[in-house]
Amino acid sequence: MSTSTQVDQYILNAEPFAQPILHHLRALVHHACPLAEERIKWGFPHFDYRGAPMCSMAAFKQHCAFGFWKASLMKDPSLLDKATEESSMGHLGKIRSITDLPSDKKLIAWMKEAMAFNEKGIKVPKIVKPKAEILMPPEFKTMLTKNKNALHHFEVFTKAAQREYLEWITDAKTDATKEKRMLQALEWIAEGKKRNWKYEK
Repeated sequence: MSTSTQVDQYILNAEPFAQPILHHLRALVHHACPLAEERIKWGFPHFDYRGAPMCSMAAFKQHCAFGFWKASLMKDPSLLDKATEESSMGHLGKIRSITDLPSDKKLIAWMKEAMAFNEKGIKVPKIVKPKAEILMPPEFKTMLTKNKNALHHFEVFTKAAQREYLEWITDAKTDATKEKRMLQALEWIAEGKKRNWKYEK
């Protein structure tokens, strides 16, 4: 069992009601996963296994929280439902006493499921949010329309290449800078050049 003196101190500094809850959760983690490693991250205790985060616990003024790093992959949907209902940072709702915790048997089963994810190297898929669309300034649209060569090249550019030019133009702090960038962009686009063509190999 690998314990941390920092976690010892964290529990010691917690409110009196929280200390038995934290001691109990810590003991269960090490019972379920003897090779779990403790560390303080973001100001509260985390339990890692095989070099990856597994679960965490925290104490507040009036409640404690316990959460699983990969709860979104776990079989029991109530873990996520409880977190949403209680608006707490954990997956067990607001824990004010040991009696608020699920049974040790259920907690250990969840911990072993979390262990299995780390053993298999399973990661939570990253959610990539689409970037907000950048509208083309009307004046730049007029300039493109009048320059058929530039318009042709701009239309065959990828969305990413188009976005680089539009971001550059719309990020201008003054109208003078915006005008200068639009003229430069028009020149480069007419030559089939992307925004950062100077750095392309």
